[in-house]
Amino acid sequence: MSKKPSGRAGGSKPVALITGGGTGLGRAIGTLLAEDGYDLVIASRSVDHLREGGRALRAKGARVTELPVDVRDPDQVDRLLEAVRGSYGRLDVLVNNAAGNFAQPAEKLSPNGWRAVVGIVLDGTFFCSRAAFPLLRRAPAPSIVNIVASYAWMAGPGTAHSAAAKAGVLALTRTLAVEWARFGIRVNAVSPGPVHTDATDRQLWVSDEIVRAITDDVPLGRFGTPEEIAQAVRFLVSSKASYITGQVLAVDGGQWLGKGALHLLPPSGPEGKGRDRPASGSAGSGNGG
Repeated sequence: MSKKPSGRAGGSKPVALITGGGTGLGRAIGTLLAEDGYDLVIASRSVDHLREGGRALRAKGARVTELPVDVRDPDQVDRLLEAVRGSYGRLDVLVNNAAGNFAQPAEKLSPNGWRAVVGIVLDGTFFCSRAAFPLLRRAPAPSIVNIVASYAWMAGPGTAHSAAAKAGVLALTRTLAVEWARFGIRVNAVSPGPVHTDATDRQLWVSDEIVRAITDDVPLGRFGTPEEIAQAVRFLVSSKASYITGQVLAVDGGQWLGKGALHLLPPSGPEGKGRDRPASGSAGSGNGG
């Protein structure tokens, strides 16, 4: 377990706000931060998700405030942060985890579908960060962690809306890290690989065939768990990462690296049946020649 962060004078506990905090990755992140001594504020459009997540987190012994919000609406976000100020008087950690995604070829993606995802992921991250700034700048060790994806710097065929939005969040992460460093606010990102949650199973991993194909694309050969992603967030907001800002931590089993042509080569092992060097004219030279 990470060392518990210190509170302000008077013994008040540090506070973490997690958007999309009622389910999936958000709830896993909240569970670990609660173990580390944080009071929690979870925000979501879904009252049912908030109720479910609040109940589960309280069962872990956390103090939890549930606040419904649509992060696409800056007025709602401003009211969210005013509620945090009124209830706690402080904010130490913001985790921008709220997201939306669905698979659709770009030529069939409707303007409403585009706006919905970009609004939640990119606009929501900015609105929440901007609204949280006045409280964060007063915290002793403030931190923002944005949840992105490897296609933020690669390509996301079938998810053009999410890929564009996550790329914007990655640029925003680095920009705010520089702008707000003078206030002591660290801004980083975590890039999860494929993970099973209720939402991803419903919207993305919709068949065994897709799951097998995705798994085959991960060098470590498996999906991650919400807890593994949450551990990365826990690290980045902790004192152990106090000199880290503007970075993205990929927690994806090596997926973003790709497997290249390794799966096409004969198996290697103690018998020495693998190739020691690429054949003439192969892609192993790395220059495409």
